[in-house]
Amino acid sequence: MKEIIKDGKVVARHILESDIKEGLNFYSNDDEFIQVGAWNYDNGKRLLGHIHNEVDRNVNRTCEVLYVIKGSLEARIYDLSENLLETFVVGQGEILVLLECGHGYTILSDDTKVIEIKNGPYLGADVDRRRIEN
Repeated sequence: MKEIIKDGKVVARHILESDIKEGLNFYSNDDEFIQVGAWNYDNGKRLLGHIHNEVDRNVNRTCEVLYVIKGSLEARIYDLSENLLETFVVGQGEILVLLECGHGYTILSDDTKVIEIKNGPYLGADVDRRRIEN
């Protein structure tokens, strides 16, 4: 797992398929606005049913997780002052966790398929984001 760090704080994580070890592993800290974990179990493993309790949460930033199903993309990671921190390729089977950062992408392969997950509620493009690239 690669962490992109600005001023001593993790702003993004790039998780390779090889980082997903046996069992349940989380790639986020408890205090982060989005929680990312991965399962790696054999046939027959039973996961006990549960319900998440209703709790008060104060969430002031949208975080994003990308899972590349197929293909690849170039990710550009920016700090909150719009400075480019790093550029790298995210490939098939890999995960990108975006915490406190800006980001942009260039698709590198035809038929690239990505799942994007964000915390909500979504308040609309004018409230939820600002463009930093032309």
